[in-house]
Amino acid sequence: MVATVPRTWPPASHPWATIMSTPLSTARRAAAADPTVCRTVAPAALARGTNAAGNITGFTVDDSAVGGKWVELLKQIAPTIARVTLLFNPAGPPLQFYMPSIQTAASSFNVQLNVVTVHAKDEIEGVIAGEARDAGGSLIVMPNAFNTNNRDLIIKLAARYRVPAIYFSAYCAQSGGLMGYGSDYAEQWRQAAGYVDRILKGTKPADLPVQAPTKFEFVINLKTAKELGLTVPDKMLALGDEVVE
Repeated sequence: MVATVPRTWPPASHPWATIMSTPLSTARRAAAADPTVCRTVAPAALARGTNAAGNITGFTVDDSAVGGKWVELLKQIAPTIARVTLLFNPAGPPLQFYMPSIQTAASSFNVQLNVVTVHAKDEIEGVIAGEARDAGGSLIVMPNAFNTNNRDLIIKLAARYRVPAIYFSAYCAQSGGLMGYGSDYAEQWRQAAGYVDRILKGTKPADLPVQAPTKFEFVINLKTAKELGLTVPDKMLALGDEVVE
């Protein structure tokens, strides 16, 4: 998604500021001409994208600590899980951004950690069916465009094979997934608009720090939990920003 707004700084050479949620390579090209506020994976990635003119700033899509939170929430809603599998596509955000917190949580909760890379839609069912083959399986659906585009299929298969799954965004739980936990995208767009406003008033993008998310959304789908035979603890219900009945 890309939006442009007219601006006056500097008045002649750069008539626009750009907000985008897009691959960093695209943001770099935009920043060559226009001040750019973007959403990307990690502060280091955004720093590497900064051009010589310091024309780019923005917000990270997630905090790396959310990986550990995904494991923790799975263990709370399904205490008998013994294995967590990450459904990952290599074209998405780098796995190593999330792995330290995921590994720490997996060790803390004494669950086995697996990473399964999927490249095509027809590979998804085999992964989820494999989780159901042995008791104690669960799934973390990692944030990437592949999983976003195939979320309806993933949600359907997780229900069919009765595999507890947590997704990277609240909207996945709103669409039928068991749980969704991730940064509040709407809040980040509001913050990005604030950055653009400051740029319009003369602040240089290089003077605006890259910011991690400050607000997260947690959505639980009670209907899906019941279909999976899971009882959601009251303390989890209390934590939920939204509970889908």
